[in-house]
Amino acid sequence: MTNGKKEKYDLEERTAIFTESVIVFTKLIQRNPINDPLINQLVKAGTSIGANYCEADNAESRKDFIHKIGICKKEAKETRYWIRIIAKANEELSVKARPLWQEATELLFIFNAIINKTNNKQ
Repeated sequence: MTNGKKEKYDLEERTAIFTESVIVFTKLIQRNPINDPLINQLVKAGTSIGANYCEADNAESRKDFIHKIGICKKEAKETRYWIRIIAKANEELSVKARPLWQEATELLFIFNAIINKTNNKQ
């Protein structure tokens, strides 16, 4: 809270920052036959979270909104998976991977809560 006013929680900005962090992280990974497909998978999953959240924010119906948030949730879970695998394949990056994994986990919980709250309103 600032000046007695509740700050607006900006999930669109949070997912954009996460996307940027994923991109920065992937630039640290050595390119080789093992890492290249892992990098591609992480970039696809990690960058789609924010893009799908933007789509959800402009959904045409409650059903469309829940569907798009569900995609965000799935992509957050997949992103966690790829971060884990990359950290295992590149143990020197495991410390840098940990905050990304944690943020993906928090986003997963947020999207799950949004789905539950939206479904309970029906």
